[in-house]
Amino acid sequence: MRVLFENASVFDGTSRYLLEGQFVLTENGFIKEVSDRPFSGSVDARINVDGRTLMPGLIDLHVHIWVAGLDLAEVVNSPTEYLALFAANALGRSLDRGFTTLRDAGGTDFGYVAAIEKGFIAAPRLYHSGRMLTQTGGHTDWRNEMQQALDTCPCCPPMQSRFTTVVDGVDAVRKAARNEFRRGARQLKMICSGGIGSPTGSVDMLQFTDAEICAATEEAARFNSYVFAHCHPDAAIRRCAELGVRCIEHASFISEETARILSEKGTYVVPTLAVIKALNDDGARRGLPIVSQHKLSGMYDAMLRGLEIMHRAGVKMGYGTDLLGPHQDQQCSEFELRADVLPAYDILTSATSTAAEILMAKGELGVIAPGARADIIVVDGDPLRDVRLLAQGGRNLSLIMKDGRFHKNIL
Repeated sequence: MRVLFENASVFDGTSRYLLEGQFVLTENGFIKEVSDRPFSGSVDARINVDGRTLMPGLIDLHVHIWVAGLDLAEVVNSPTEYLALFAANALGRSLDRGFTTLRDAGGTDFGYVAAIEKGFIAAPRLYHSGRMLTQTGGHTDWRNEMQQALDTCPCCPPMQSRFTTVVDGVDAVRKAARNEFRRGARQLKMICSGGIGSPTGSVDMLQFTDAEICAATEEAARFNSYVFAHCHPDAAIRRCAELGVRCIEHASFISEETARILSEKGTYVVPTLAVIKALNDDGARRGLPIVSQHKLSGMYDAMLRGLEIMHRAGVKMGYGTDLLGPHQDQQCSEFELRADVLPAYDILTSATSTAAEILMAKGELGVIAPGARADIIVVDGDPLRDVRLLAQGGRNLSLIMKDGRFHKNIL
């Protein structure tokens, strides 16, 4: 199928200005040509963009499509059927908002990808990560103080093992990493500090040893992939960057010195303001456990300062939201929250070309250029002037295309 977009103002994912009066030709799921001259060949469809902004489909690098509520200990004990239907709905609504690619931030297996590829549901492309790796008592080990050791019976493994694997020691980490890649994981998520949602441990707790983290990064490299790590405190961020972790999630309490180190090493960061703002606003009302509510103190303001620090240091940042359960419909709020601190261009590239770099898909995703996948959205307005146009939940998107197929088209 050949589709020609005419009279488009193009944000190509990298340029600091719109390319006016462009013609974009897609063919068989890929972008064939981008030109300022009309195309005279035969096509299956012509779309007059009428000066609107044509840009790459959006990429969210931190999602948990199976997390159907704010109490994670309750979520992991929910029936698989319930979580699967929640995930199907979450995926479809994400595509409605213009997100054509998602990176699962741990807990999603190949089954979701197979269902999407077979067309069972309309959904973004999914870079799944398999189960998260955590240490005993670490964040995503959702047992509380009253619960016993993990059952090792192969016939009835603990419910949480669908989403996270508890490992201790270098050999156990290596085996777990190899197993997740065997099961098709595109990248590996490692929990390297405490977190909000776990019932035990403080946010500033460092997790895993240096040797364990190095074992994971070595195994990922062998599979031509990478490790991305959950880190809130500055010490965890710096340590992971120095040990070869490619991408840091959250980076809530980053210092100027650590930001400089990340910039020098080329380590990426995916901040997630949206989840902290949402949990602060109404997490208690929607079921966030009291122990998690206490951990939120001061984190959002620290994240805003961190954005400024990383921007000044030249750290490359991707777009991520980490929203849970009922908050997932606020996926676009990250655009608005970052706009209080960052220029529109930096926010746009975080959700397009920089996000593609993080996925190791540079030139394939996140750009409007020949050879890239035909993931395209058309925006009513100029997001380089006002990035908040993308914070409207997809309402001002006239067209959404994934892999050259229309998901929405009201032009």
